[in-house]
Order: sequence, then C-alpha cells, then structure tokens
Amino acid sequence: MDSIETVSQVLCASTLLLWILIATLSRNDEAENRAQWTMFALSLAAATSLILLDSSDGSIWGSSYLPKPLAVLCLAFAFLARLNIKGRSISQGMNPHQIMKQNQADGEE
Repeated sequence: MDSIETVSQVLCASTLLLWILIATLSRNDEAENRAQWTMFALSLAAATSLILLDSSDGSIWGSSYLPKPLAVLCLAFAFLARLNIKGRSISQGMNPHQIMKQNQADGEE
C-alpha cells in the first residue's frame, strides 16, 4: 500500500515539474515535443496509480478522498500536455490592442 502511495506522489511531482519547466523546454521544438510526450505518459501513469490506490482503499497525504480528484486532474494534465498552441492565433480576429490602436488612429483623423 505504501509503495503505491509513494509511486503516485513521485509521478505527480514529476508531472508537475515538467509542467513548470515546459516554458524553458519549449525553446527547442524537439525538447518541447519530448517533454510533452513524457508529461503525457507520466500523467497517465499517475492517474493509473491513483486509481489503483483508491481501489485498494489507500490514502494519499493522509486523505482517502484525494486519489479520485487527483486522478481526474492527472487526466486533464495528460490532455493539456498534448495541446500545442505555440505561437498560433486561435481567434483569427483582431486582438484588443489592435482595436485600440485602430480607434486611436480613427480619432486622430
């Protein structure tokens, strides 16, 4: 039981560390891709270990209620790890700064 708890904590901490370092790793496309896949795998492994911990009536950080929400959070991290919006304009419209500059230009004329 204690080993599943330890594995869960290590996997969650590793995922969080990669999440924090992703901005640094995104300077290089290859490093970013590797970090994203690693975070994806670690998140799924963490979710699996947390589900195992919950099914064996274990607890994490002294709480038997935390494994389920943390497993869902790890699944969200796995999804977000593969979401790559680096430098892409999603809205395809003008941003507020462009609108403000246009309004100022229109007001001056």
